[in-house]
Amino acid sequence: MDAVIFDLDGVLIDSEQVWDEVRQSFAAAHGGTWTATATRDMQGMSTPEWGAYLVEAVGVRLEPEEASAGVIAEMEKAYAAHLPVVPGAVEAVRAVASRFPVAIASSAPAVLIRVFLDVTGLPVPVAVSSEECAAGKPSPDVYLLAAARLGVSAASCYAVEDSTNGLKAALAAGMTVLAVPNPHFPPAAEVLEQVRVLGSISELPAALA
Repeated sequence: MDAVIFDLDGVLIDSEQVWDEVRQSFAAAHGGTWTATATRDMQGMSTPEWGAYLVEAVGVRLEPEEASAGVIAEMEKAYAAHLPVVPGAVEAVRAVASRFPVAIASSAPAVLIRVFLDVTGLPVPVAVSSEECAAGKPSPDVYLLAAARLGVSAASCYAVEDSTNGLKAALAAGMTVLAVPNPHFPPAAEVLEQVRVLGSISELPAALA
């Protein structure tokens, strides 16, 4: 294997609940009505995709670009107050990076990926947001782009994911996938059956040894 590619939200940052709270609050403030499936539907979507979803499915009374910009601004405020790094994540990435080239392939906007890297100081030379791709997860695009920028084949990469759509994206890219299931939004059992499941991110260095 030539490289390890990490998801961000749910794997390195315990942020899925933050995203959910911010989006729900923003939607309520702009005329939207949250639905029972909205949270899971948007997991893995790129910024343009979930901006459109907030308008078309949730009923936010803004243009999609305005909705996404407003949510991202609120996320930046939340991260400035507290960046919820997953316990053991920084140590795990540093240990893995001492043996493999590493990258991040995330649905988070680039500005929030940069906040994470600036705060943690992690040695991650390639960080790709699905904003740069034609489609977000479960499309494999963001993983394929991360592998290309590392200069390796997707088939020679490990991917570390937590959500159903993220796991599907990494599998579709042809990668060897390790799951650290999100306890707040557990991935689908039928997808977990196709990957190796870890109890926590701290188990990753030993799992790759």
